[in-house]
Amino acid sequence: MTIYDRLGVRPVVNAAGTLTRLGGTLMCAEALQAMHEAARSAVVIDELQEAASRVIARHTGAEAGLVTSGAFGALVLAAGASIAGLDVRRMNRMPHYGYENGCEIVICRHHRNSYDKAFDVAGARLVEVGLLDRALGVGVREVEPEEIEAVIGPRTVAVAYVAMEGVGPDLAMVVQVAHQHGVPVIVDAANQVPPMENLRRFIAEGADLVAMSGGKAFRGPQSSGFLCGRRDLVASALLQQVDMDVAPASWTPPKEFVQKPLNGVPRHGFGRGFKVGKEEIAGAVAALETFISKETDYQKQWADRCRGFAAALAGLAGVEAIIVPRETTGRLPLVELVFPSVAKAAEVSRGLRDGVPSIHLNERRVGEGRLTFNPVGLDDGQEEVVAAGVRRLLGH
Repeated sequence: MTIYDRLGVRPVVNAAGTLTRLGGTLMCAEALQAMHEAARSAVVIDELQEAASRVIARHTGAEAGLVTSGAFGALVLAAGASIAGLDVRRMNRMPHYGYENGCEIVICRHHRNSYDKAFDVAGARLVEVGLLDRALGVGVREVEPEEIEAVIGPRTVAVAYVAMEGVGPDLAMVVQVAHQHGVPVIVDAANQVPPMENLRRFIAEGADLVAMSGGKAFRGPQSSGFLCGRRDLVASALLQQVDMDVAPASWTPPKEFVQKPLNGVPRHGFGRGFKVGKEEIAGAVAALETFISKETDYQKQWADRCRGFAAALAGLAGVEAIIVPRETTGRLPLVELVFPSVAKAAEVSRGLRDGVPSIHLNERRVGEGRLTFNPVGLDDGQEEVVAAGVRRLLGH
């Protein structure tokens, strides 16, 4: 019996993608092995994070890196680092320091999303800039430099930028404006790898901090993420995350991160609730390195699953399976299932979820009569299980 059997919880076939509510993707064998090895020995977490930083920095081009509790945790710590810096007095007042001093983070209005609550947690207030002309299709103009500049003031601690394919404005422009005013730029790139070049792209374009998920395409622990960027800001994030119940007389700051004396020793930080264990750190680093070495293999595997799934539904009455190649999505291949009506798409999705095994397709386009097959979260051969479920519900 599996752990799910013993707990009375049914596993699912995840063809919906890297969704947190479905446990993300299946962890790669290398990450699983690393977590098993890490669990069998105690370790100084600071030292483990220093080692992780060297790996993350090497692959991203950043000065330093940190394993975090998912991309949301990375954003919270990024905001906290932007507010407190390496000032121990500010760290000890977080998140109240942010609230009391009216700390602000500027964000393009069309970049607002459910995950930007991370900035609230750190004590910052979001200041929106720009109009929704392009997002609504009523105009052609993006957010302009002067609009961002107009809202940057003495309370501004950072500019937030959500990286999405085809969504502007250009990061380089945002960075230029922010840096002219001495303000760091935080990039939310949670699910922007693949493509592989995005590992380095945001740092190369001048971002000061970049947040990524470790439990999506990297196939690391679902609860893991990465924060990379400027050494001083990553250092602040680390010191506000780790166990700081230390004796001041004997404490030495982690040399990989802190390169000048601090004005004291921080207490437990506001980011303590976003801590990660030795297992997540080891697993996330192993997954990152595995992804980099096997990304071509992963892409081939995903493409093969899409072709196999679409072929199993070819010519079937009541549905059209359309392969959307990686070159079109910019990230990975997908299959769009087109049904005669919205009602039919919803019926099939519900029927798959309620069946045995429970199968999940992505419903983001269900309002258009479409369901999306995403191959990333599947195990070998599960594309055939999904196809069989669709055929059954359509009476074949």
